[in-house]
Amino acid sequence: MLKMVQVEVIKELQQKGMGPSEISERMKIDRKTVSKYMKQEDYSPVQPIKKEQPSKLDQWKPVIDCWIEEDKKMRFKQRHTGKRIHDRLQEEYPGEYDCSYELVQRYCKQKKEQTGDKAGALELVWYPGEVQADAGAADCYENGNLGTYKYLCVSFPYSNGAYIQLFGGETAECITQGLQDIFNRIGGVPSRLVFDNASGVGRRVGEKVRFAELFLRFKIHYGFEVIFCNPASGNEKGNVENKVGYLRRNLLVPMPSFTDIETFNAELLKRSEADWARSHYKKLQPISELFEGDRKALRPLPMKPFQVCRYERVKTDGYGKFCLEGKHWYSSSPEMAGRELVVRIGAHYVEPLNAKGAAITKHRRRFGNIRTDEIDARTTLARLLKNSGAWHNSGIRTIMPVGLREHMDALDKAGLREALRSMKELTATYGFETAVLAMDEAVKRDVLNYSNSAVLAARIISSGLDVLPESGPDLSSYDQLLTDRSVM
Repeated sequence: MLKMVQVEVIKELQQKGMGPSEISERMKIDRKTVSKYMKQEDYSPVQPIKKEQPSKLDQWKPVIDCWIEEDKKMRFKQRHTGKRIHDRLQEEYPGEYDCSYELVQRYCKQKKEQTGDKAGALELVWYPGEVQADAGAADCYENGNLGTYKYLCVSFPYSNGAYIQLFGGETAECITQGLQDIFNRIGGVPSRLVFDNASGVGRRVGEKVRFAELFLRFKIHYGFEVIFCNPASGNEKGNVENKVGYLRRNLLVPMPSFTDIETFNAELLKRSEADWARSHYKKLQPISELFEGDRKALRPLPMKPFQVCRYERVKTDGYGKFCLEGKHWYSSSPEMAGRELVVRIGAHYVEPLNAKGAAITKHRRRFGNIRTDEIDARTTLARLLKNSGAWHNSGIRTIMPVGLREHMDALDKAGLREALRSMKELTATYGFETAVLAMDEAVKRDVLNYSNSAVLAARIISSGLDVLPESGPDLSSYDQLLTDRSVM
């Protein structure tokens, strides 16, 4: 199997019109292998197959990483060398540490690669179909909670048109998802994208470009060219630098408030295009008209969609929960406690997968430096039904409204099990939040059972509890007839 960088070269030579024989001779690769990758259209990530390649150094890597991280606070001449790390491990872990110096040296070399200082030239004349991309930050309210979000800004310098998309972070998954949504919106693929050298998709170190694995697959799949700016050379993408501030002031002020970030992003695409009614600052033509020049220069979208995600193996704890990025915890299911599983990670969602590759549940992805803890109400309720005695110490109980929690606390074992069953079934139909609101309202009305809660949940979804139902026909004459004894 070829490396992605080799596949990238094959696809670029293919786009230049070269055939398999010519590419095979040029790259010294078997012709059948070249033909295989020339015909391949889908480069989406594939769920990984575990390959055990243990190293004697694995148990010591966290210690080494810690020392290297601490070195960043020290003077350059007082930092660890590979030899000093090897000696220190021997001194501090006698009888336990038995790795060779060469093994440590190779690992340290990977961790301490020096940044090159060679700069390249960048074409500053922008043609139709070329794009600049950068990221900014803005505060927003999501479901009433204030948070700092990253937004991807993509500008077309030729027309001065631009798009903006909002995400929780600046990861390769987020940037790739934003680009794909914009490509789908405009119905084509730009010929060239210019990024800041510190972006989450990759970077240039000296003359070498290193892409994040997911973004490299995305680049090959869509077939565009990528250029990174020189360090401290924001002028090389001045158009998008200006757009980052302009779109924040015009589309994210006042502070946005939304309940679903994907729905809000769809709205941002429309708002971005609404700004194109104004004239270009230099060409004195409407941006919307100039953008048609950009649109005509776009390459066609690929036949198959790209799956914007990466896969990661994790180990669950005794509750079936796993941790990503060292601080964000998600639930799978209690039955998966203490097991290893594969997690599918996208820009907006995290999905733990079962042995067959199907999603066990789906969580909104969390970002930031503060610890978060996500639970799935469906799997937790299913577990509580089997062990209702755990109710008083469950995470579900802590997020219940006070009235509903106190009512369920007072129920006997059979009543509690029935209430949990109602909550589980309502959650499957209407969602957890609606189920809880409906049952809480039923408690207030002293009519808590599944049927009454289901009616209230349906009202919450359709029109809300504050809207009175239609009065219907006047039946007072029938009431009079039934109560008038003289007629009997």
